[in-house]
Amino acid sequence: MTDALIFDAVRTPRGKGKKSGSLHESKPIHLLKTVMDAIQSRNQLNTENVNDLFIGCVTPVKDQGANIAKAALLYSGWDQSVPGMQINRFCASGLEAVNLAAMKIRAGWGNLVVAGGVESMSRVPLGSDGGALLFDPEVATKTGYIPQGVSADLIASIEGFSREDLDNYALQSQLRAATAQQKGYFDKSIIPVYDQNGLLILDKDEYLRPNTTIEDLSTLSPSFEAIGKMGYDAVGYAKYPFLDHLKHLHTAGNSSGLVDGASLILLGSKEKGEKLGLKPRARILSAVTVSVEPTIMLTGPGPASLKALEYAKMNKKDIDLWEMNEAFASPVLKFQRDLDIDNDILNVNGGAIALGHPLGATGSMLLGTLLDELERRNLETGLVTLCIGGGMGIATIIERI
Repeated sequence: MTDALIFDAVRTPRGKGKKSGSLHESKPIHLLKTVMDAIQSRNQLNTENVNDLFIGCVTPVKDQGANIAKAALLYSGWDQSVPGMQINRFCASGLEAVNLAAMKIRAGWGNLVVAGGVESMSRVPLGSDGGALLFDPEVATKTGYIPQGVSADLIASIEGFSREDLDNYALQSQLRAATAQQKGYFDKSIIPVYDQNGLLILDKDEYLRPNTTIEDLSTLSPSFEAIGKMGYDAVGYAKYPFLDHLKHLHTAGNSSGLVDGASLILLGSKEKGEKLGLKPRARILSAVTVSVEPTIMLTGPGPASLKALEYAKMNKKDIDLWEMNEAFASPVLKFQRDLDIDNDILNVNGGAIALGHPLGATGSMLLGTLLDELERRNLETGLVTLCIGGGMGIATIIERI
């Protein structure tokens, strides 16, 4: 098979996902155009060479509806021969877009594909697209669905994680992200966002809170206790009857933040890269998506990572750096415990608890962050993984070239 190579990775800064956030004035199609323009200019790319554009978006309605991938191609002035597709695999959408691009290249049915994601959570709030799992009581009851925050609390209760454990992890994320931003570790891939008049809107992630203390975190109230009492706790008890008490321990401080952002990865074959003068940065060794028990929901990264390692004929010791999306603190702690991952090589520059989680864009953002850090540390291999709504998990392994 043809290797799927990564030539470039770019992203916007993450803006706070509310009306007061800096990127609220920027339509999601403008965020995509920002990174599409950057991919084109940084690589002197004649876009007629691009076979396809895959864009992940978790809430594809309103400003993000009607196949925003093709809309962004037209809006950005890319060659009319380039098709575009919007995909939704919940929080894994951005990484799944990259994985689909890699599969197309490895199959020989494409030789240059752009993939990534976008989410404007300030303009298109989470849940705006409705859905049977979220809003149909009959479906939720039959499937054992509970909101993700309650699932995170369920994991913490079963695994025995305390509020202090979760808050300590959250503080670590904040401190690592603040250090990374201060030292410019994110600068290589961040593309500043400008308004239509050319005035700078945002050039760095704005959600993180570098002055956070453990005392600050300890004062925050549980975020999912009230909704748990609406009947979702009962679903957890029914599914896990050995559980004595479902403790609601996740707060706004140890859960991921809602933010706006977009990201893109440029992938292709070795032959196409050489023809266009593109320098490969890494190759994708394996890409896996799995499904697990849907009530507890957020435990997919472990099984996905193990299967990705199996496909790549690798073991855990072969991975130099790990990135797991910090949707909530407890799934990361469980993942770290189950796979026995050293704290010094997991989420080394913080994660979504500090930086925010722009849903459809997060997976491709994490892949770019991982690649940048591998290059900065002169390391070789990395694995990125995310938990996914409905009980899925995704993992991708890359190797530097």
